[in-house]
Amino acid sequence: MKEICYKTRGVCAREIHVTVEDGIITSCAFIGGCHGNTQGVAALVTGMKVADAIAKLEGIDCRGKGTSCPDQLTKALKEAE
Repeated sequence: MKEICYKTRGVCAREIHVTVEDGIITSCAFIGGCHGNTQGVAALVTGMKVADAIAKLEGIDCRGKGTSCPDQLTKALKEAE
């Protein structure tokens, strides 16, 4: 099991806490950000394979920032690989 506390860059959420076990996301929580949206993303990726989550979320842009909370999650997940 690997637990990651990822400090985000360029988005409203300040941190992402994610736990990965055997290539599966077992928990995910965003600190800060748009609560409803980040809660939704966290619920959707829990139980998902890390590689699948990265494939679906990487590169999503929020208002021209060049990144987003889901994109930042992919950066955190890459640390778990």
